[in-house]
Amino acid sequence: MKKLWLLFSQTCTVLLAAYFVVATLKPQWLGPGMGSYTAISLLESPVSGGAAPAGSLRMAAQKASSAVVSINTSKVSAKGPHANDPWFRFFYGDQNEEPQGGLGSGVIVSPQGYILTNNHVIEEADEIQVILNDGRKAVAKVIGTDPDSDLAVLKVELDKLPIIILGNSDALQVGDQVLAIGNPFGVGQTVTSGIVSALGRNQLGINTFENFIQTDAAINPGNSGGALVDANGSLLGINTAIYSRSGGSMGIGFAIPVTTAKQVLEDIVRDGRVTRGWIGVEPNDLSAELAETFDVRIKEGVIITGVLKNGPAAMAGVRPGDVMVSIGGKPVSDVTQLLAAVSSLKPGIETGVVVQRRSSTLKLKLVPGVRPRPKAQKN
Repeated sequence: MKKLWLLFSQTCTVLLAAYFVVATLKPQWLGPGMGSYTAISLLESPVSGGAAPAGSLRMAAQKASSAVVSINTSKVSAKGPHANDPWFRFFYGDQNEEPQGGLGSGVIVSPQGYILTNNHVIEEADEIQVILNDGRKAVAKVIGTDPDSDLAVLKVELDKLPIIILGNSDALQVGDQVLAIGNPFGVGQTVTSGIVSALGRNQLGINTFENFIQTDAAINPGNSGGALVDANGSLLGINTAIYSRSGGSMGIGFAIPVTTAKQVLEDIVRDGRVTRGWIGVEPNDLSAELAETFDVRIKEGVIITGVLKNGPAAMAGVRPGDVMVSIGGKPVSDVTQLLAAVSSLKPGIETGVVVQRRSSTLKLKLVPGVRPRPKAQKN
């Protein structure tokens, strides 16, 4: 009996060893689908190439990354007054004639090749090159810019472009997970993760119209114009600025909400520019000192300290010292809210304004004009 058991065990051992040798070296001998699966199973983890682990944002990164591009800009330096003087060039050489370069990011938002980025990324550039994540390159054309929101729209002529899905930034809540995608410091496309730290950030002195999403996802120089996306890979904002004492990320980054970016995109593509309402006033947040100076008896609203002669507000009867309480049916309690409410008005269409003048409440009719474009700053 012992001999039979020994013979059986030895036979099983030899057959099993032979099976593994054949399955590894000649899996086709075992028939379709049998040995090949066993051999691969010995070499690869079941996780590789499969479903993402719990908590991973892999799918969101993969979904959005293909639509995020790197932007390289170049600007030819202006020649000095002695640039063509041979004696000056002999003694001093060529002065500042090397082209200046810049780096940034952008997001492809339509199959037609429209790209959203920051205005400061492409401002004053003589040539703009866009580099896709798949390695393709193209020279981009500027369709329009909006310095007030620091947004710009570019266009490239390429086929089969990956596009990003626009999300809903109005539904964001503090604590939501987000990814920042861009090309920091020119090292190549990089994905960082974090959460929404705050909403509606304003009075930062970055743009005229500020309503930033704040995030702790690492944003660095070169990320400007890149994408802030949610856990599904949908676009929530355009990364724009950071708070930093060192030049690098300190966990405080700001992005323009996609709702704002979408409106700017549509206006620029349709009209070549963004048209905003304008009423011609100098507003200030209501403080105790201003209230005393203008003998104001209301504690909430925006005090008008200056009114442009013959401007829309002046024509409607608004005076310095009036406190604007609402405009176009929207209550305003600070300058940021007033700017947003005025900018959303349709030029030429009459709207209602409520102001407090000392102890009297006045309802006025106002016809907004078109907000003048900001003058280009000279260096």
